[in-house]
Amino acid sequence: MITFYGIPNCDTVKRARTWLAARGVEPQFHDFKRQGLDATTLDRWLSALGRDRLVNRQGLTWRRMDDAQKAQAATDDGARALLAANLSLIKRPVVEWGNGQLSVGFDEAAWTSHLDNGR
Repeated sequence: MITFYGIPNCDTVKRARTWLAARGVEPQFHDFKRQGLDATTLDRWLSALGRDRLVNRQGLTWRRMDDAQKAQAATDDGARALLAANLSLIKRPVVEWGNGQLSVGFDEAAWTSHLDNGR
């Protein structure tokens, strides 16, 4: 089973979900703004993906933060606290593929590879 984490109104999430649907894939969708995100999942993502890949520095939430808040993202503990307090700072989508691998963001070539390799 594929679990797809994101925010429904995010353009990248919409594009990625449309891409999957066109290939007949209906993942379980987890809206982490509405459903939240438990600490264990966030820790697993940070461990597997790293803070630099997981923190969305392009979005509006990041741009609205002051320099002191942004500086928190420079350390693992700071990034964890920042992401836990501001789920919209998580780069989207995060996908837990059926084979246990994780990905962040939408990359058609990488996603094709995941689907070709048993999801």
